[in-house]
Amino acid sequence: MWRNIASNALTFLVVAVFLAGGVLIWAQSEYENAGPLPEPICLEVPRGSNMSRVSEDLVSQGAVSSGTLFRLGADYSEKTQDLKAGSYLVPEGASMREITDIITRGGASTCGTEVVYRIGVNSAEVEVRSLDPATGRFVELAEFDPAADEPAPEAFTEVRGRADTRYRIALAEGVTSWQVVEELRSVDVLDGEVEVPPEGSLAPDSYEVAEGDTRASLIERMRRAQDIILQEEWANRADDLPIESPEEALILASIVEKETGVAEERPQVASVFVNRLRDGMRLQTDPTVIYGITNGQGVLGRGIRQSELRAETPYNTYVIDGLPPTPIANPGRASLRAALNPAETDYVFFVADGTGGHAFAETLAEHNENVARWREIEAEQAQQN
Repeated sequence: MWRNIASNALTFLVVAVFLAGGVLIWAQSEYENAGPLPEPICLEVPRGSNMSRVSEDLVSQGAVSSGTLFRLGADYSEKTQDLKAGSYLVPEGASMREITDIITRGGASTCGTEVVYRIGVNSAEVEVRSLDPATGRFVELAEFDPAADEPAPEAFTEVRGRADTRYRIALAEGVTSWQVVEELRSVDVLDGEVEVPPEGSLAPDSYEVAEGDTRASLIERMRRAQDIILQEEWANRADDLPIESPEEALILASIVEKETGVAEERPQVASVFVNRLRDGMRLQTDPTVIYGITNGQGVLGRGIRQSELRAETPYNTYVIDGLPPTPIANPGRASLRAALNPAETDYVFFVADGTGGHAFAETLAEHNENVARWREIEAEQAQQN
C-alpha cells in the first residue's frame, strides 16, 4: 500500500514538474513573442506611477495579453524599479519584453504632446504639436508668435499646465548667440540668467528640456555639442586649405551659413571664399558687413548703405583682408563640412539668380553678366509688386 502511495506521489511530482516547466516555457514565450497591438500607441507614464498601473493601461489599450505576466516579466528581469516617467511610442506588435525595455531605458520621450520653442534667424515662434502614433507624424495643434501682443492660444495654455507635456528648444542654423539668449529669456519653463556666449559656439539643433532646467545648463549643452561637431569636421578636413585653425573654420562656416539658404549650394559658396583667400582677394560678403552694424543683435531690416560698405570696421570684408575676427552666426554641421571640404571649383564670384540660389562665375566679365540678369529680375519683381 505504502509502495503504491509513494509511486503515485512520485508520478504526481513528475507531472507537476513537467506542468510547471510547461507553464514557464509558455510564460517566457508570451513575454518575448510579438504582442497583440494592432497599431502603434503612445503610452503615457506619469511621474510617480508604477508597473501595476502601467500594466493596467497596457491591457486596456490592447498592448499586452496579461498584465500579471507583464509585471512578473519585469520583476524577473529586475526592471520594475527602473520605470521612467515619460511618453513612449509603442510600435505595432511590440512584445512585453520590448515594451519593458522602452519604458525603463530612460532618455527622451518619443511621443505625446510637446511645446517647441523655435528660435529662427528672423523671428521666433512657439508650436504645440502631438505625435500621431499611427502615422509617426506630428500634428500641429497651435502656433503663435510669443512676442505678439495677444493672449497665447488655448491649446498652449491647456498643455502648459499638464505634467506630461514635453518641451523642446529648436535653434535654426544661422542664428546669433545674442538672439538665442534673448529668446531663451522668454521661455518660461527655464530658470536662471545666462551670459551671451561667444558667437559661433552653439550648435543649431533641437534640445529637449524639462521644466526647471536652467538656461545656463542648456547653453552649456549647446556649446558641448558644437565643440564635438567642430572637432569631428576639423579632423576630416580637406588638405591645403587656407584655414589655420578650427576657430577660423568656424568663422568661414558662419559666412557660408549666412550667404545661402540652399543646402546643395554650400560647398560651392565655400569654394568661392576658399578660392578668394588663396588668391589674396577680399571676401566682399554682405553678411559680415551687416554683423558689424548690428553686432548680431537682431535683423538689420534695411539695405546696406554705401557709407557702411566703405566704413573701416573689423567685419567689413570689403575693406579688410582675410576673415573677420569672429564668426557672424552659429553655423550648422553642413556649413562646417562645406567650409572644410569645399567643392573643387575656380569660382570667385556669385550673385543671386532669382530662384533663391546663386549664379557662380570664374571671371569678372561672367559675374557682370550674372549681375545684369539679376538686376532685370529685380526690376520685373518690382513691377509685379
